[in-house]
Amino acid sequence: MEVETPVCLAEPIPEPHIQAVPAACGWLQTSPEIFMKELLSAGFAKIFQICRCFRAAERGRRHLPEFSMLEWYAAGQSYSDLMHTCEALLEQIRTDLSLPAACTWQGHTIQTTPPWPRLRVAEAFSRFGGQSMESALAQGAFDEIMGLSIEPQLGLSRPVFLCDYPAETALLARPKPQEPELAQRFELYMAGLEICNGCTELADAKLQQKRLEAELERRSKAALPLTPPPARFLKALETMPEAAGCALGIDRLVMLLTDSAEIDEVVPFPPEPP
Repeated sequence: MEVETPVCLAEPIPEPHIQAVPAACGWLQTSPEIFMKELLSAGFAKIFQICRCFRAAERGRRHLPEFSMLEWYAAGQSYSDLMHTCEALLEQIRTDLSLPAACTWQGHTIQTTPPWPRLRVAEAFSRFGGQSMESALAQGAFDEIMGLSIEPQLGLSRPVFLCDYPAETALLARPKPQEPELAQRFELYMAGLEICNGCTELADAKLQQKRLEAELERRSKAALPLTPPPARFLKALETMPEAAGCALGIDRLVMLLTDSAEIDEVVPFPPEPP
């Protein structure tokens, strides 16, 4: 079911590395997640929407402060189900546009016929990061190594799902039952370009509150902008069913399909140059 939810939030989710844009109504949404999870709690089992999202201090060759997002949720599914959905979605787009199975983006030829490989984050650090995932976390270098050393090597010949992130880097994702130090989260990469981010949703309101409080404390110590605790979001989690959700950047997908080097090339009204 296609849904439409408010763009303005009174209590945005405090997520690492994401800054909400203040507005007269509160804050502009960084994603439609809060209200869509309320709909899940109300009994809407499969929902999606295409909407505008806003993030402060995001501007570059692959980033816009205002961008288009496709986000969907399904009750009773896991992140493994979402990966299959992503494969089917992109295969359908390719078929509808009469595109070849081999996609070319910035000199890389990517064979898109599914299924696509799954690569665990720990293995990616061993292959491309020069040290273990655990060592990078301990040194506070996880994000730097991921962005500079690992991401550029992902999906150069086939799309790849990077999965099983450390739980401490996946604020909203459910831990793996047999490996609670890891989260049921993935990101899809093609030619080093992140296309989407999905996870089995954390539906434990008490654990989610504990995680959000820790993030607000971290932001306070780092002198980052603070927002009110998302009480409405936590209330929805009390009755939300087990579910999975995925967010796909439409502008980046169009970059890929049109072999565009910069995101400004695929939007009709780009903001001022970065």
